[in-house]
Amino acid sequence: MNIIDKLYDRVEKRGVVCVGLDTAIDYVPDHIKEGRSISEAIFEFNKQIIDATYDVSACFKVQIAYYEALGLEGLNAYKKTLDYLRSKDEIIIADIKRGDIAATAKMYAKAHLEGDFEADFVTLSPYMGMDSIEPYMPYFENGKKGAFVLVRTSNPGADDIECLDVTTGKKVFEVVADKLSEMSKECIGECGYAPVGGVIGCTHVEEGKKIRESYNNMFFLIPGYGAQGGTAEDVALYLKDGNGGVVNSSRGILLAYKKVGKPEEFAACAREEAIKMRDAIREAVKR
Repeated sequence: MNIIDKLYDRVEKRGVVCVGLDTAIDYVPDHIKEGRSISEAIFEFNKQIIDATYDVSACFKVQIAYYEALGLEGLNAYKKTLDYLRSKDEIIIADIKRGDIAATAKMYAKAHLEGDFEADFVTLSPYMGMDSIEPYMPYFENGKKGAFVLVRTSNPGADDIECLDVTTGKKVFEVVADKLSEMSKECIGECGYAPVGGVIGCTHVEEGKKIRESYNNMFFLIPGYGAQGGTAEDVALYLKDGNGGVVNSSRGILLAYKKVGKPEEFAACAREEAIKMRDAIREAVKR
């Protein structure tokens, strides 16, 4: 099955939640850290989060920076987390945001789409040009792997570059999205979407409807929900019939236990938060 068809099917069955495993060691409750190495503690925390949320989420996004920052201990936890997700047939987005060209890009693709750090999707930055995406295309053309490319991100500074006007009368982010759509038009899955999707933040609600209509075959990875101010109603603008995207939440789910002061129940709290988020977005789509 084409990986984008698999993701589309997961959204249909489980909802749009993407659980972000951006796991800092400070997020891990003391009772999990006790008697364990950093690597073991992070993996055990992630494992319990995965076990508690996999049936109510479409996929998992693992942000590599949190693991790289801890050196080999962190990368070991990263690999074990990926291995565990794969053993459960979960869809993995490796949030690596690579953006180099030529042979270097080929090595990044090899590193994160096969081997020890294999994922189903990677995140990429296009701002060196489309030749920073092209080395990954052989993985996408057969439908086995995919990517989410930075298009219209949720951070306040995104306007510094993404919203600059170009000579065609479009914004930079629109030119990027147009080029991605053209590059991936030959590998559209049965669901109507291409495996080369866009990172589209839900914090620019005035643009949401236009972006969804303009890029009808582009599947979105949607950050900005919760901690960055995005609401279920905002997210609904970027979806099509409740699908066509996944909505990431990291701290909101991982740290849900801190709202109620129950570190021993962190996994159960994460599940409750994921369900609450899923249901809120479903209701907003209906409205």
